[in-house]
Amino acid sequence: MAKTKWAVDPAHSSVDFSIKHMMIANVKGSFNSFDAEITADPADLTTADITFNVSLSSVDTRNEDRDNHLRSADFFDVENHPKMTFKSTSIVSKGDDEYDVTGDLTIHGATKTETFTVTYEGSGKDPWGNEKVGFTAAGAIKRSDYGLTWNSALETGGVLVGDKVKIDLQIQAAKAE
Repeated sequence: MAKTKWAVDPAHSSVDFSIKHMMIANVKGSFNSFDAEITADPADLTTADITFNVSLSSVDTRNEDRDNHLRSADFFDVENHPKMTFKSTSIVSKGDDEYDVTGDLTIHGATKTETFTVTYEGSGKDPWGNEKVGFTAAGAIKRSDYGLTWNSALETGGVLVGDKVKIDLQIQAAKAE
């Protein structure tokens, strides 16, 4: 397959995260608005160009009060920093359709280099003849690296919100016309 442009299908894709809450459980959430610019040969991602944008105001943890707090200046400060972006800088094959995708992740005005494990899940044609590809991506970041340091001490010791954020993407993309 040649290097071509791909458009993310948001109806068949997701951007999810989880973070430790009260040091005893994980809270999960999603971002419901995102887009990407992908130019790639899905059979060999090492030459791909990937830019991924997430609208931080679309955060959804199934709790309106918590979502509003996450949008506030205590966390994402979406009024001043409406997007999270990732731009690939290096892609290394690990074999078996797995890649280490390294790039610049920008959140809350801070940019850090992060690496995510990406798996090419396959390709096919939908019932209307459109060529589709699937990918999964997983990784973890420290929110404190991006200035997201709000927290609250617990009476029993520890803190309310963990520092490590696990990230999980399920991506289906269509070959762009």
